[in-house]
Amino acid sequence: MIHQLLAEFMGTALMIIFGVGVHADEVLNRTKFHGSGHIFAITTWGFGISVVLFVFGDVFVNPAMAFAQLLLGKINVVYFLSVSVVEVLGAIVGSLIVYVMYADQFKLSEKDIDPVIVRNIFSTAPAIRNLPRNFFVEAFATFVFLTSVMAISARTEDVPGMLPLGVGFLVWAIGMGMGGTTGFAMNLARDLGPRIAYTILPWKHRTTSDFQYGLLVPGIAPFVGAVAAALFVKYYLGL
Repeated sequence: MIHQLLAEFMGTALMIIFGVGVHADEVLNRTKFHGSGHIFAITTWGFGISVVLFVFGDVFVNPAMAFAQLLLGKINVVYFLSVSVVEVLGAIVGSLIVYVMYADQFKLSEKDIDPVIVRNIFSTAPAIRNLPRNFFVEAFATFVFLTSVMAISARTEDVPGMLPLGVGFLVWAIGMGMGGTTGFAMNLARDLGPRIAYTILPWKHRTTSDFQYGLLVPGIAPFVGAVAAALFVKYYLGL
């Protein structure tokens, strides 16, 4: 169990290094790829998650996926809670590593870039704040994501390497098709860990961490999507 929890911790940290790192690269001043745009960012998220799965193997790196597995009877409550905690911790550590990597750029950008945009390097935020609709988007995107991951896993289990590649393409497609409203967190750890890191890092020009949105939408909605995914996979797909 310890080995697997370490894998979840390191896998989540690496996922965040890719994901938060690409946002820092795209937004901050004096980076090599400043202003590269959303396709650059979403592609890095997708390929980054593929790399995580290639390196660490059978990891969740997402409390919502762990919750779906709990509902399907694949893991127990203690393991679900343990995995969720280490994933949030891994996301915090990954965010802190990104800050160290881009510390010079953060310092150069602090006076020039809107503090809200700096916060959004770390955590997600809606393009238009409409909490019921934002909640639905995150729940539905998570339902599609988790259902698709479990289907890909079941249908490619005999083909080495197809699961990481399939999940990477899945993240890329969901980001393009469903990410424009909320930023497609679909993952409590992905949003909460970096949001906590933003809160504790030394900023001169800080805005609110907006935990109201963070805990409600990317915090709770993915678990609603996980319930729907578990039911769909079990009773419709029969996997």
